[in-house]
Amino acid sequence: MEYVQERVATLHDFGDASPDAPVDRATVVVPLTDRDHASLAAEQVLSTLGDVDPQSVLVALRASDGNVDAVREWVDSIDVDADLLWCNAPAVRPLLDEHGVNGEAGKGRDVWLALGVAAARSEFVAVHDADATTYGPDHVPRLLFPLAEDYSFVKGYYARVENRRLYGRLCRLLYEPVVAALAESHDEPVIDYLGAFRYALAGEFAATSDLVRRLRPPRGWGLEVGTLGDAFREAGFEGTAQVDLGIHEHDHRAVSGRGGLSDMADEVAAALFNALADHGVAVDHEVLRERYRTTARRLVDQYAADAAFNGLEFDRAAEREQVDAYAESVRAPESDDRLPAWTETDLDPDELFDVSQRALDDVTGE
Repeated sequence: MEYVQERVATLHDFGDASPDAPVDRATVVVPLTDRDHASLAAEQVLSTLGDVDPQSVLVALRASDGNVDAVREWVDSIDVDADLLWCNAPAVRPLLDEHGVNGEAGKGRDVWLALGVAAARSEFVAVHDADATTYGPDHVPRLLFPLAEDYSFVKGYYARVENRRLYGRLCRLLYEPVVAALAESHDEPVIDYLGAFRYALAGEFAATSDLVRRLRPPRGWGLEVGTLGDAFREAGFEGTAQVDLGIHEHDHRAVSGRGGLSDMADEVAAALFNALADHGVAVDHEVLRERYRTTARRLVDQYAADAAFNGLEFDRAAEREQVDAYAESVRAPESDDRLPAWTETDLDPDELFDVSQRALDDVTGE
C-alpha cells in the first residue's frame, strides 16, 4: 500500500473506500455494442448500476437493425433503470448528417453522442466501460467524489492482473513508453500531464457537465487519449484528480486482427500526436520511434521483475514482439477525426435522444 501523490491529485483506496458522492446528480454513460451486450461483464456492470441508482443511466448503443430488439429486451431484463441511445439508428444518421457529424462510427462517437445527452440531464457525468467483470458499486461514487471537492475532471486507475498475468498491454507497452520517451526530449507541461496518470487508457472517467460539453473525442479507440488532451486544456493539473478503482479483470482482445490491439494502437497513437499538436508540441516521429523502442524494452524488463516478484507468469519475448508491432504506430497521424465540442455544434441533445427513442420503438413495435 502506498499514498504517493502525482502531479494530479491521487485518491487512494486504503481499504474499501466508499466516499459520500453526488451520485444523485450524475448520469452514468455505458458504451455498448450488440456484440458485447449479453456478456457476463456487461450484465455485471448494468446490474451493479441498478444498485448504485444514479440520477440516470444512459447506454450508448451501437447495434445493427436486426440485433437492437434483442439488446433492448436484454437490458430490460436487468434490474436497472437505463435509457438506450441508439447511436447508429437509421433515423439518427440523417440527423447527424444535417449537423455534419455523421461519418464513421466508433466507440468515441458513441460516447460523444451520449455525453451531449448526459450533460443536458445532469450536473455531473461519469463514463464506465462494460467489460469489467470485477465492476463494483463503489466505482461510481469514487469517480464522482472529487467533483464535489472542486475538481472538474477525474480519471479512474486500477491494476490489470488476472490469471496470474499482467494485462493492460496497450497502456504498458505503447502509451507509457511513448510518453516517457517524449518526456526525455520535451519539457512541455502537457507531456507531464499525460504522464501523470496511472492508467491513462482506462475507460472510466467523470467530469462536470461544463467540461464534458468541451470535449472533442476522436471517433474510435483514441477516445481516452483525446479526452486527456482536452482535460489538460480545460482542467489542468489543479482541476484534475485520479482515483483508485482497485484491481480490474476485463474481457481481452487479440493483438492482431480486426479490432485487435494493433488496430487500437494506431488510433491511440494518432490521438496522442493530434493532442500534442494542439498544445504546440513538435514531434520527430522517426527519432521518437527509436527512443520508444529503447524505453519500452527497458520497461519490459522492469515488468518482468515485477511479475517474478509476485510469482506471475511473464513472456518477455512476446512482450518484446508487441513492442516491435506497436512501434509501427509511432508515426505522424494521417488525419484528425475528432468530433466538435458540444459547445460548437447546434445539434440538440434532446432531439437526438427523441429520434433514437422513436427509432427503437419502430423496431420493437412499441
